[in-house]
Amino acid sequence: MKYLVVGLGNIGHEYKDTRHNIGFKIVDALVKASTIFFEPNKLGDIATFRFKGRTLILLKPSTFMNLSGKAVNYYLQKEKISQDNLLVITDDIALPFGTLRMKGKGSHGGHNGLKDIISSLGNANFTRLRFGVGSDFVAGKQINHVLGNFAPEEQNQMGERLEKTTEIVKAFVTIGLGRTMSEFNGK
Repeated sequence: MKYLVVGLGNIGHEYKDTRHNIGFKIVDALVKASTIFFEPNKLGDIATFRFKGRTLILLKPSTFMNLSGKAVNYYLQKEKISQDNLLVITDDIALPFGTLRMKGKGSHGGHNGLKDIISSLGNANFTRLRFGVGSDFVAGKQINHVLGNFAPEEQNQMGERLEKTTEIVKAFVTIGLGRTMSEFNGK
């Protein structure tokens, strides 16, 4: 069975360590823990990861966050992957730092990357894994927060949080959405 696992983020060195790029950081962690690597491809960097008989196509769109839908739709079609087997990993300011929440469908919640994916697919029926980046910012400074780097105390916890998110991705493709949500949400 094939899955498309999309880490949302922005391309460019200036965005590398920002909160908004946590999706890239998570798929990078999956790659780093194995012997595979990302290769530049049409609309993004791609790596193919095999786990317990499943094939995971890992995607880091090169379209910038707000235009991610084009890359997601392209790879779903190209790889003939059902939307049921799509997992989008993104940052979420509504969750405290490091809180992990998986959902089977839902609104974009103000996230422009999710908004574009929903628009490109024509529906919101896909799984998303949200990584909390907190809301420790003054009103009107949301962009500065998500495009800012993680605080030192957050960076100290990052290794453990990345390890937990890779466990969640592997659980999603092996035990399914329901059991993964029960086992990991909020942890």
